[in-house]
Amino acid sequence: MSSSSLHDDAPDPHALAQRIKAWGSELGFQQLGITDIDLSEDEARLERWLAAGRHGEMGFMAKHGTKRTRPDELVPGTVRVISVRLDYLPAEVETLTTLASPQTAYVSRYATGRDYHKLMRKRLATLAKWIEAETGPFGYRAFVDSAPVMERALARKAGLGWVGKNAMLINPRAGSLFFLGELYTDLPLPADEPFAGEHCGSCSACRTACPTGAIVEDRVVDARACISYLTIELFGAIPEHYRVAMGNRVFGCDDCQLVCPFTRFTTPTAETDFSPRHDLDRASLLSLFAWGEEEFLEKTAGSPIRRIGYERWLRNLAVGLGNAPWSEAIEAALRARLPYPSDLVREHVRWALTRQREKRQQLIATS
Repeated sequence: MSSSSLHDDAPDPHALAQRIKAWGSELGFQQLGITDIDLSEDEARLERWLAAGRHGEMGFMAKHGTKRTRPDELVPGTVRVISVRLDYLPAEVETLTTLASPQTAYVSRYATGRDYHKLMRKRLATLAKWIEAETGPFGYRAFVDSAPVMERALARKAGLGWVGKNAMLINPRAGSLFFLGELYTDLPLPADEPFAGEHCGSCSACRTACPTGAIVEDRVVDARACISYLTIELFGAIPEHYRVAMGNRVFGCDDCQLVCPFTRFTTPTAETDFSPRHDLDRASLLSLFAWGEEEFLEKTAGSPIRRIGYERWLRNLAVGLGNAPWSEAIEAALRARLPYPSDLVREHVRWALTRQREKRQQLIATS
């Protein structure tokens, strides 16, 4: 990124920053803030987290070294970061009701619709074009969960919220059910004030609600125990001691966000791309387990779910079925998958069948 200068007739930096915020709103972002690139405190916390091995198999968290915490190393010339947030929860989607229905698959609510990456990158690119019309050519790169970026730390410094005890960015008027995106730039814009303080207080609802106890300290999550990691990032077998706690969660987990008192301020999104597809907000475990690989690929096209692949999709669903109440249909569906040509899938199917047979025996004993 080469250093840029503003046109002689361009607005002053403060006026430009105000225009950028207005454009952000016009593009559909709920909030936009600007920050400098000093993340030294966050870098120290990240290094402690990595040293403790709490990133599990996510080697990419350490792979890029200090590029994650030093924006000007990732994109040379960066002096400011424009941080944006976009709400994603559709009005019609149930949350706690689905979690309480053990035969229904729970898919993290950010993933029931279309993938957010392209939508947000396109809007950030449009924002950059509008800025360029005012300033002339300038250096920038847009990121949406697609590079080593400390998005929550940058958003906090840009004034978008505070990092809660569940390590999520929380906004006092919107909760945490939103996506974040960034525009790294060499424009010397005035930085906003970081979000002052944090409002979690003595509340520990998120830590209490976490099914696997993954929130080991305030603002520290051990990914190795987190259901989002287990169902999305982990490539191998899910450790048996976490399987029962997973319940019906087959792609991600929202528990720590759903119980947060600030979630009641969540505004339903108007983005039609985030509306649920293929009933992924309420489909039964059995119906999803019945998908063949071609059907999986067809129905997850343009979805965040596609990235885990069919094998891990079946692995996760098998665990959900093992946790569901016994039914003849579930036991039959699991038996039908026993010949599946994947050791990973077969191992989880056998575990689920054992669970189902134990439940059947318990029903017989109590009848």
